[in-house]
Amino acid sequence: MTQDTYRLGVMDGDGIGPEIVPAAVRVVDAAAQELDIEWVPLPVGRTAIDEFGTPLPESTVEALSGVDGWLLGPHDNASYPEPHRSRLNPSGFLRKHFDLFANIRPARAFDGARALVPGTDLVIVRENTQGFYADRNTFAGAGEFMPTPDVAIAHAIFTRESVERIAHEAFRLARQRRRRVTVVHKANVLRLTSGLFLDVCRDVARQYPDVEVGDAHIDAMAAALVRRAPEFDVIVTENMFGDILSDLTAEIAGSLGIAPSVNVSATRGMAQATHGSAPDIAGRDVANPVAMILSAAMLLEWLGERHDDPAPARVAGTIRDAVADTIRGGVTTPDLGGSAGTRAFTDAVVVSIKHMTR
Repeated sequence: MTQDTYRLGVMDGDGIGPEIVPAAVRVVDAAAQELDIEWVPLPVGRTAIDEFGTPLPESTVEALSGVDGWLLGPHDNASYPEPHRSRLNPSGFLRKHFDLFANIRPARAFDGARALVPGTDLVIVRENTQGFYADRNTFAGAGEFMPTPDVAIAHAIFTRESVERIAHEAFRLARQRRRRVTVVHKANVLRLTSGLFLDVCRDVARQYPDVEVGDAHIDAMAAALVRRAPEFDVIVTENMFGDILSDLTAEIAGSLGIAPSVNVSATRGMAQATHGSAPDIAGRDVANPVAMILSAAMLLEWLGERHDDPAPARVAGTIRDAVADTIRGGVTTPDLGGSAGTRAFTDAVVVSIKHMTR
């Protein structure tokens, strides 16, 4: 069912977040002429620590329960004072709290950008709640323990239910793309855990006879992507493997600065750039806002599907076209070999949107 107004939370975060998140908001506002979007600013990160004594105030979490989706800027938890530095970071907490089990991370090479592997156009579908990231796969606590000061142990947890739901996400997405799914695993060594992931994905594949399915070991997949990334379409894998591969595919496509993502459940969606807070370039107007802009577009597309409303998807398409047009026209940030600053690049995208929507 379509709706009149979409309420979207917006959290700038740390480092370059206060530069790239407002850029994304500005681009969405420029493109969303047929949508009524109400932005709900919410505190998170170091500024929240200074004001509320925590990087993720309870008021922020409560407010997120009442919005349609949200944009989360990068966080720099490594710089937080203790005890916040050692606790689950804001992103990890929100993924766990709202059961955002699917992390969708596209990697697309743009014309006019210096891609290491031109023609790359694939999507990493990452299971977001279990696997080898122990801070998210247990009910309480970090999932790590040290029986002695010289021994550290972490749990890796895989359940059939969680693998089934991420596999369905991957196969449904493949039907919208080129109908190919590659399951990435390490079942030759981790026969029970990674083996269960592979077996369940193969079981789900039988429900999608129109989608071609293959599999690859994680180490072999990393090598294959460097040589022949354009051959791959949708890659589904567990939490840590997906995190690693998505950074690799982002650089193959041109830069971490162009790597968007959304974290979703059946009812919640969070737009979040794949990259970190980059404190070394914060405040210098050189950060690439593309990843955050395209993450916002992905959130709009997800909202359109959830509400059976074609308008958000049209806005998302306009944003993606404007970003591609801007890069193709030679306006790029330093990470892509150009000289445009964050604001100048955003200005160019807004101009492109205005030309498209006249």
